[in-house]
Amino acid sequence: MNLNSIQLKLTSLATPLVVAAFSATAALAQEGVKKAPSKSLGDVLGDSGAVGLCIVLLSIVALAVIIENFVSLNRDKLAPPELIDEIQALFEDEQYQEAMELCENEPNYFPRVCGAGIAKIGHSFPVVEKAMEEMGDEESIKLHQKVGWLALIANVAPMMGLLGTVGGMVEAFNEIAASSGGANPAQLASGISKALLTTMFGLIVALPVTAAFAFIRNRMVRNIIEVGAIVEDLFEHFRDEAN
Repeated sequence: MNLNSIQLKLTSLATPLVVAAFSATAALAQEGVKKAPSKSLGDVLGDSGAVGLCIVLLSIVALAVIIENFVSLNRDKLAPPELIDEIQALFEDEQYQEAMELCENEPNYFPRVCGAGIAKIGHSFPVVEKAMEEMGDEESIKLHQKVGWLALIANVAPMMGLLGTVGGMVEAFNEIAASSGGANPAQLASGISKALLTTMFGLIVALPVTAAFAFIRNRMVRNIIEVGAIVEDLFEHFRDEAN
């Protein structure tokens, strides 16, 4: 019997023993490991600490701002169709004073821009046009400031998460220092859990708020352009008269 045949026989005998030993070890490990109890949402929030609760409150504020901007920056809110029809009818009847009073009673984008142009009727068309452009820029800045709160929240949320991460790691290292380097994993789990939870909360808030900010801002810019075209059409006959 040569050396190769001896090795093959030893291998064939050892393989069942290895498999049996591995199976027994796995069975013992499964019996020894206890399933971790599931935590409620309140427990998770409690584990995240004060920073985690602040991020949750910030998410509520973000949701309120998103809903308010989504409603107030709607096309029909910036330029109500019935108001456009009324002002157009007054323009056709050359009742500019009534149109001015109507614009003064409406605090929206379209009546403010339109009112600035009506106030300059009687002057040259470049003066009227410049007044509307200045008012349009002013109102656009106000609208961008409203949407800007979402950008602020989207930037602050992950930074608050990072603050919680640092605080959790400091807590874990304090446990190590207090135990003179002999801390077990269970003692470090609280600080590490807080660090990871606050990071996760910050990202959960930042990602959808960033997407909402981009969507609402683009929608607002599109609506502003459309309203500007409507105002330009209303005052177009003044350009013709100037020519």
